[in-house]
This record gives sequence, structure tokens and C-alpha cells, in this order.
Amino acid sequence: MTEEAKREQALTGLFAAFMFLQFTVLWLGNHAGEGLLSAERRELVYYGLQVFVILGYLAYVLHDRFFKSLRKGTMYGVLGLFLAGGTVMLAGNRGTYAYLIITLAEMVCLGYVGAAVYHLLSKATAAGVKTARCMGFGGAAAVILQYVLQLRWGITPLLPAFMLVSFAWLGYILMKTEPPLSESRAEPTSNRKLLSVVLITMAFLLFVSFYNGYIHHLQILSGYTDYNVYSWPRLMMVPCYLLFAFIGDRKGGSLVPLTALCIALTALLNSVLTGSSTYTLNMCLFYCAIAASASYYNLTFWRLAPRTGHPALWASSGRMLDSAMVLFTGMIRISTLPAAAVLAVNIAGNAVIILLMALGGDFNLTEPPGAIVGAVEEESRKEEPAEERPALLSGDDALARMQERYALTARETEVLRELVLTEDKQTVISERLSIRVKTLQDYVTRLYRKTGAATRSGLTELYHRNMRVE
Repeated sequence: MTEEAKREQALTGLFAAFMFLQFTVLWLGNHAGEGLLSAERRELVYYGLQVFVILGYLAYVLHDRFFKSLRKGTMYGVLGLFLAGGTVMLAGNRGTYAYLIITLAEMVCLGYVGAAVYHLLSKATAAGVKTARCMGFGGAAAVILQYVLQLRWGITPLLPAFMLVSFAWLGYILMKTEPPLSESRAEPTSNRKLLSVVLITMAFLLFVSFYNGYIHHLQILSGYTDYNVYSWPRLMMVPCYLLFAFIGDRKGGSLVPLTALCIALTALLNSVLTGSSTYTLNMCLFYCAIAASASYYNLTFWRLAPRTGHPALWASSGRMLDSAMVLFTGMIRISTLPAAAVLAVNIAGNAVIILLMALGGDFNLTEPPGAIVGAVEEESRKEEPAEERPALLSGDDALARMQERYALTARETEVLRELVLTEDKQTVISERLSIRVKTLQDYVTRLYRKTGAATRSGLTELYHRNMRVE
């Protein structure tokens, strides 16, 4: 088995482990306060959980930005608290305030660990790993595991055993990947593109927000008997995740937006089909929409994040938007609106999605968005008439030639790539490579000494000379 295949399998297991723990912890958290709080207050607890999940994600982002040197020790501590909290939630008395407090703390740990997982998968995407497969197969495995171990059979000894294995795998992979994988070499992501993806994600989440709030209200009132968001239609997420596993890495991910849009259009039926006779069908549509929207924002933000100034933030921003939309639609009580009003909101959301995708070129399936092409390399090809253009090596081949000629290490070559293919400042580059600015400056000094260049522009000129076929 190749190293690439091993890395892909490890990251698939990482995502499956995290998603299984997330499903399980959220299920346990939804039961917090049973026998202690009224149905109305338990609904507030459900929305409160989303707040603490967001706080966990933001805690990781701030820690990654300002305290990177303490990352490993902090991650061990958070994983330990995550494990301890999950154990208490699994075996504790749900009808106590202590259980409720532990649940809220567990949500912070869930968000922190989730942000670390998403950040790692974003780095892996930039390094060329087929993360759509990791997400698709991992998500499908997590759904099946949770249904069989927790929902079909009830809480059995196998559930804590699989939770323990998942915790162990999370810790092993998150700790093993130091130093981090390489970041993207593409041109920086524009603020316009990021805003467009944020708005598209929010519009996608509208399609699940109505039914999400509605079913959680009903299940709390029924005591998880007549209505249960964790029933068998949840398995409809499996084929959706597998669909994105197969199409997510094709054509540079250009098939992802269109596929998610088609599923979102189908989800419009949720606001039309009402009554107890269509409950099961609505649940199936609900879960298809959940898997589609999650696949869209995960794969899209994972591709864009490494090319921003704050990769840790953008890598997990889709999941934070998910929780934020749950809060927003809960505040405006979208689940209580008439079916016609919900349908109108969803149609407007679809119109926004189609418009933004059209403006952003998401319907262009011939060229993958965000293709990695050096901007200066492209300009050098345009400057000369076609009949006079010299044969040029690819950017990677030119860097490989420089690495051999000047005896550069792999890390020095990685720094060289950032210097000649981007115009970013050293602070941005050091953050993207997860090293200190002083360490980056040391690498730059060694590059000048080995290549004979005296400036960054000199390195760029040398890079272009090495692109020409000799």
C-alpha cells in the first residue's frame, strides 16, 4: 500500500471517529435535563448546546493563532476532558444540574476537537489528499455505526467500547501529524469568494432548519417516542455521503456545488408535504439535505481555507455556520411559520444559491475552480507570441530542479514555493506553514545563501529561469 493510500485511510478513520463521537455526544446532550426541566426549557438547552459548540470552535481558532507552541499539550488536555465528559454523559443521571453543566462543557470540547479535525483535513486537501473520500466514507461509516450501536440496539457495552476506540484514534492522528501537512500553493482566496460561499452555505442550511426545529420540538414533547430525529430515516445520509465521496474529488470539486443544489431543490418538498402520512418521507428528505449541505460546506471550505490568512477559522466555518443557523432559525421560530411562508423562504434561498453559483462560475464544469497555477508563470506565457514561446516546465518541475541544483531540503523547497508563487507577507506565510516568523526568516536566509539570490524578487527570477526547458 502506498503512503498516499495509508494517509487517506488514516484521515477517513479520523473523520469517522469524530463524526461518530459527535453524533453520540449530541444525542446524549439532547436528553440533558430529562425529568428536571420543562419541555420549553429543554428546547432552550438544545439551542444552548449550539452556542457552546461554536465557542469550542472559536477557542481552537484563537489557540492556533496565538499559542501554537502549546498546541500539543492543550490538545491532550482537551481530549482527556472530552473523554471524561463523554463517559459521565454515557453513565450519569440526566436529570441533574451537574449532568447539564458537564454536557455544556462537553460541547466546548466537541467544538475544539472538531476544529482541529477540520483544520487538518483542510491541510490535507491542499497537500493533494482526496479528502472527499475521507469525508464521504468516514461520514457514512459514522452514521451506520451510531444507528447500529446506539439507536438500533440501545446503549450496549459495544457503544462505550467504540467511543473509547474513537477517542484513541482521534488523539493518535491529531498528534501524529506534527509538523502539519503542506498548505496550498494556489493564489489567495478573495473575500468576495468567501462571502459567496458563506451566503450559499446559509441558504443551503435553510432547507434543513425548518424541519430540524420542528422535529426537535415534537420529539421533546413526545419523549422521543412518537417522534424521534434519530430514527431509521437517518440512514438516508449514507447514500448521500457516498455520492459526494465519489464525485467530490472529480474535476477539482466542481461537481460538488451542482450536486448539492439538486438535492436542495428536492428538499423543497419538505415544505409542501405535511401531515402524519408524509412524516417518514419528510424525514428521509431532511437527512438527504443535511448530508448534502454538510458535504458542500466541508469540501468547499477545506479547499478555500489554506489560501486565506486564517486557515483554521475558515476550515471549520461551515460547521460554525451550521450551528449559527440553528440558533437563528430557532430565534425567529421558522418551524412555526405556515407551510406557504416556509416554501417561499426556501424558493428565495434557492434563487440566491443559483445566482451566487452562476456568478462564481460553479456551473462551469470544464475547468476546476481554484486550479493551482502560478500567476507569474501564467503571465510569462502570455508575454511572448505563441510561435516564440519557449517550452516551459511546470511549476512543480521547476521547483524540483531548483531543489536538486541547490541541494535544498524539502522544507526549504516548501518555503521557496511560498515565496515565488505568492505575494504574501512573512507573517501570513509563517502562519500557513505553521512555523514561527523567526524560523521562516532562517529558512529564507539559507535559501539566499544556497541559491546566490539576494532578494525575494531574485528568487522569483531564478525560479522562472529554471522553468525554461534546456
